[in-house]
Amino acid sequence: MTLQPRPSILTVEPYVGGESKILGVNRILKLSSNEGPFGPPPKAIEAMVAAAREAHRYPDGGAKALREAIGQKFGLDPARIICGNGSDELLSLLILAYGGEGTELVMSAHGFLMYDITGRWAGCRVIKVPEIDLCADVDGILRAVGPRTRMVFLANPNNPTGSILAQSEVERLRAGLPDDVLLVLDAAYAEYVTRPDYNAGEKLVDATTNTVMCRTFSKVFGLGGMRLGWAYAPVGIADVMNRVRGPFNVNAAAMAAGIGALAEDGWIEKSVAHNNAERARVGAALTAAGFHVYPSEGNFLLVGFGDATRAKAADAALKARGAIVRMMGSYGLPQCLRISIGLAEENTVVIEALTAFAHGG
Repeated sequence: MTLQPRPSILTVEPYVGGESKILGVNRILKLSSNEGPFGPPPKAIEAMVAAAREAHRYPDGGAKALREAIGQKFGLDPARIICGNGSDELLSLLILAYGGEGTELVMSAHGFLMYDITGRWAGCRVIKVPEIDLCADVDGILRAVGPRTRMVFLANPNNPTGSILAQSEVERLRAGLPDDVLLVLDAAYAEYVTRPDYNAGEKLVDATTNTVMCRTFSKVFGLGGMRLGWAYAPVGIADVMNRVRGPFNVNAAAMAAGIGALAEDGWIEKSVAHNNAERARVGAALTAAGFHVYPSEGNFLLVGFGDATRAKAADAALKARGAIVRMMGSYGLPQCLRISIGLAEENTVVIEALTAFAHGG
């Protein structure tokens, strides 16, 4: 008998990130991974260069300076912040710590793929709840929760749809869940949200013992390549996560970059102002061209083309101009493309390419 992994592992399809190359094209406009268009903040770059000189030293296993910087920036208790190798690692730690064989993980139908992948990896039964107009359905999620449910994952805003739940709905979700069910609020795109009624998750974390908020440096701070994320959790859950994470799970350069990024005055404001203006411009232009543009609170737009064949043709039209976006078949939305908001000139290429496509060009 040959060596075999746990059966649930073989149900997992490997995660495939956004494309980054087009054969035969030198100038690529990479709009497939929701990366910050301005690159890393200058202070983050300076910090990474300085950290390279100390690369022979192990990093601080507790990420103390980074946790203090995050706490100061967002008004949170550093003792309840856990840093990770991207927010993906933190999501995995939670699933492995509270899930496993015989448990259930509930998520919305078009939620972030890593919830499903890691849930099945851990042996959970993953339940995907249908959405209403591509927005999470609180009542549907609550109906899906059963005696074996241990976790509910909610990306707010959601990737890839861009939809968002009002704070009152998030609070209603938490109130309707049993006390032994963990609610994980994935707020990777929180900095881009300008709605006055929005809270990334810290209010519920502070008010309960069974809610966690996850955040990232990969989007507005432009540090996707450094793999840096953080979570804010109640004391008991923070203790569990610190028990199961690796002793040096965040590298020194990433920690230095994160501290530098947080110290960059005006960076978030500049990024959000650009995103608001360009997202509106691209959305209006693509709507005028006849495509269905879904409302978005992130640094991307989900665009519907009617069917999978036309979406694939639109993707080819964009690639012909050197623009790479994200096809959505893996999210159950083969008729859609997700388009990151890039620099103004990159967005203009998208508008021109898809407008020409709409008119048969």
